[in-house]
Amino acid sequence: MKRTLAQKLVHRKIKKPPFVIYNLLGRVWQLLFFKKLNVSVDYRCDPRKTKGPYIVISNHASRLDYIYSGIPLLPHTCNYVAGYNEFFRSHLRGIFHILQIIPKRNFTADIYTITQIKRIIKRGGRIVIFPEGMSSISGSNQPCALGTGKLLKHLKVPVFVMNIKGGYLTSTKYCLDERPGRVDVVVDRLFTPDDLASMSDEAIQTRVDEAIHHDDYAWNKQVRAAYDGHGALAKNMGDLLYLCPRCGSEHTMVGEGNVLKCSHCGNGATLNEFYDLIPLDEQCVIPQTPRAWFDLQREKIKKEILDPSFEMRIEAELGMLPEFKPLKDQKTSEIVGSGVIILNHSGFSYEGTCHDKPFSFHLSLSEVPTYGMCTDVTRFYTFFNGTFFEFYPKNNVVMKWFIATEELHRLSGGKWRDFPKK
Repeated sequence: MKRTLAQKLVHRKIKKPPFVIYNLLGRVWQLLFFKKLNVSVDYRCDPRKTKGPYIVISNHASRLDYIYSGIPLLPHTCNYVAGYNEFFRSHLRGIFHILQIIPKRNFTADIYTITQIKRIIKRGGRIVIFPEGMSSISGSNQPCALGTGKLLKHLKVPVFVMNIKGGYLTSTKYCLDERPGRVDVVVDRLFTPDDLASMSDEAIQTRVDEAIHHDDYAWNKQVRAAYDGHGALAKNMGDLLYLCPRCGSEHTMVGEGNVLKCSHCGNGATLNEFYDLIPLDEQCVIPQTPRAWFDLQREKIKKEILDPSFEMRIEAELGMLPEFKPLKDQKTSEIVGSGVIILNHSGFSYEGTCHDKPFSFHLSLSEVPTYGMCTDVTRFYTFFNGTFFEFYPKNNVVMKWFIATEELHRLSGGKWRDFPKK
């Protein structure tokens, strides 16, 4: 019987990447991107001076982070951990196989991933992990996924940290256009094996969160790097910043060119090359930065979900990963059904069809701390019984679903907590 793509994936035994091919590709990417995107590296401690295995932890600023993190480590080769679903996309499948990338089902336990990481470390290899589980949505990062501290303590090897600054401003989540400006990569030591042995899982996890915490917009208020948005810095920004701070309307913010404006009341701002928000007039109510705007939305949802009857529901198409042929044209799933997605104090549910048959499932709030996002702010995914399901809502309400799910998880006592308030 012919094996499915999923079966082939889980039967692979990951090896260390091929030295020559890895370094050749790395130097090509360095020539293509480092000068163009103005990337600089600050080695406060150089991992390349370490003999034997080690792990690199990095914040996940954008989809270009493999370049920002991999090139500074050359000629050392590293095995990266990437989203399970990305291995089903034709333009990534081949290179992921050649470079021995390790698949991970994000935001859910994945024994295969842990086994392969241990396998590489045991053979003297090196691992790069982005513990947030996906690239930044807001310009700042989320806390790392549960279990990160436990994994690092178990592996007992040196751990280094990279903090990527400016990566999000170069390649935002709401618009996939490249915006050259400046990217700084800071490399430092995070833990020695002795450190890990003396610390609890929770203390290690907290230290990782502190080390990777970064806000690109706040950083750029200080360094004042200019980014070339080609006259479209606000393009699609309303998908991310959906709440009007003046009239309170939701999903009325429209981002076109360099202007983000509410279609209901006219409140808005122009973005300049530094991502500064400049109010359109004196009556406009505009937060200091896009990240502050994003946090304003979170605070509003925290109040909304205190109502026991809080519920969100919307029609959505259902996507799944293919069985035998990889996805083409940079698609992230195949549409296999449609129905209604529901979020309330009992959890997340889908009710509809799948492959022309009735289908539904439910996840409790403890099971869904957040969702995954493959590309931009137009769709999201989760796993149910280890199976990938992607949702394409009828209207673009994805960002509110993300924030509401995270805050419902935390309100219900979920283990994935936000960064502590300073």
